[in-house]
Amino acid sequence: MSTEQGRSAGRVASEASESRPGTGSRYGAGAPTRPATPSFVDSVSLIAGREITMRLRSKAFLISTGVLMLAVLASVMLGSIFGGQSETTKVAVIGGATAVVDGNDALEAVPAADETAAEQLLRDGEVDAIVAPAASDPLGITVIGLDSTPDSVVQALSVQPTVELLEPAAVDPTLAYLVAFGFGIVFFMSALTFGTTIAQSVVEEKQTRVVEILLSTVTARALLTGKVIGNSVLAFGQILAIAALAILGLILTGQRVLLGGLGTSVIWFIVFFAIGFVMLAALFAASAAMVSRAEDIGSVTTPVTMLVMIPYFLVIFFNDNPTVLAIMSYVPFSAPVGMPMRVFLGTAEWWEPFVSLAILLATTALAVLIGERIYRNTLLKTGARVPLGEALRG
Repeated sequence: MSTEQGRSAGRVASEASESRPGTGSRYGAGAPTRPATPSFVDSVSLIAGREITMRLRSKAFLISTGVLMLAVLASVMLGSIFGGQSETTKVAVIGGATAVVDGNDALEAVPAADETAAEQLLRDGEVDAIVAPAASDPLGITVIGLDSTPDSVVQALSVQPTVELLEPAAVDPTLAYLVAFGFGIVFFMSALTFGTTIAQSVVEEKQTRVVEILLSTVTARALLTGKVIGNSVLAFGQILAIAALAILGLILTGQRVLLGGLGTSVIWFIVFFAIGFVMLAALFAASAAMVSRAEDIGSVTTPVTMLVMIPYFLVIFFNDNPTVLAIMSYVPFSAPVGMPMRVFLGTAEWWEPFVSLAILLATTALAVLIGERIYRNTLLKTGARVPLGEALRG
């Protein structure tokens, strides 16, 4: 048994046994010496607090959270650099060339008295190119660069044909892919990180027999509930921090148009994630309770891990497929990614998120009930892996 786990379990057992005054000798002479059984709420709050405290003291958790936050901030900054706000290109214009540049939103005209003055502006770096009149050129102008062809200026001055689309997309496909990737990776990383943490915690408590100390004071239901709530609070807090950082980054980089389109979908993502994670957390804890060795965690949690991974890959590869996204938005394990994505694309009716959320709530309640039964029936069984049928029967 590790020192940290032993101390933590001892504190929980001690605090739980003393959570109700009036029954121990310390509360008055003549009182019974046997401590009272703590209430369910008291037990859950103590276990949840223990889980939160242990995670916040973990350097690995703090480092991984910091890396994820930096990745989100970097993606917002890169989106600002490569996506978007294009600045006008300054060009020195001579004489009649001013009429060609005027009215071009991509170019900013800087008048020059003559070619010598224009060249000086170019050499000083105040302009990117020179646009001068040229009688021999069919267009009547010539573009002069310093040491390379000023492609941005040439492209801005080029005559482009009118382009029409038969089925114009409501959202830019590149932007849709980036948003889908963002929803998918945040759901995948957060659910997998905290789910694995819960599974490891359950097995460590069984392997070191800490769970016997805990169960002497609190019930298995309270222990599972506290674990799920504690880790859900941390996961939910991490999601809120990521959302706040992304919104702040969009505001600071001037991407307010994108912010306006993302607002509603991000809110729905947070709501769906908060409920969906409770479902996954209960399944991770129940699966891990069926084994007694850390080496066996991967084998029993693989089905739950696949439920986390599948939505990530589906939304990455089929973010432009309305049929796949519609199915994903109603399947409980993929709804936290699929429905917010459809809200962002504008393909979901106003009532669809509420129906999907109701389905997710019902599935979560069922998963918690089944997970609690498996957890309660297998928590004190050591040795070989407990078969699923036996875990359900008890």
